[in-house]
Amino acid sequence: MQNKDSSVQATFNSVARRYDLINRLMTLGSHQTWCREVAARATSFPGRDYLDLATGTGVIAREIRKQYPAASITGADFSDSMLALARQINGGDGIEWQFADAHDLPFADSSFDAVTHGYLLRNVSDLDKVLAEQFRVLKPGGMVSALESSPPAGPLAPAIRLGMRIVIPTLGQFIGKDRASYEYLVDSTLGFLSPEALRERFIKAGFEDVKVKPKYLRTNMIWSARKPS
Repeated sequence: MQNKDSSVQATFNSVARRYDLINRLMTLGSHQTWCREVAARATSFPGRDYLDLATGTGVIAREIRKQYPAASITGADFSDSMLALARQINGGDGIEWQFADAHDLPFADSSFDAVTHGYLLRNVSDLDKVLAEQFRVLKPGGMVSALESSPPAGPLAPAIRLGMRIVIPTLGQFIGKDRASYEYLVDSTLGFLSPEALRERFIKAGFEDVKVKPKYLRTNMIWSARKPS
């Protein structure tokens, strides 16, 4: 595992217990709704087998279970602390929780009808490899449905950036007792690709029908993309 990946792993192990609470506060309660929309997109086409990467505490995986009780769902993460919490939360019956690195997925080719994830791509060391792995494990015609943060753009961008640098680490300090980890999460968002650039990386990986829906002053995006049939 590369140095960045090891650092990210340590960060998410550190923030696991308060992660969902701070996500709710940062998004003014919208995070659960966005995860529900990601799950709805993933289950909107015929299929049965679903992989939720960077599952964290399993918010998206459990939403898939609610929307499609007969689904076969794997929730994968490389944070042991996140997976431990996911296993404890109600609503995860029948979900297989598994340790996995998104750069090197332990699944066979063409295993899943859809891959979902939330806030994965900004945290990986090799974005192209991670997208290639998702492409590999998807069945032909399968789709990616994902929630991802995006650096602010437009006239309000300077104010939004300043607000993020102040508010999020402060929440991390007083609620999560870990200011440094939340400073990293801000930096990973502000330093991430623009939506236009990320769209090109999806296309480079072989995906088609790449779509994005902005949320929350364009600081969050819901993505979907399809592997050709």
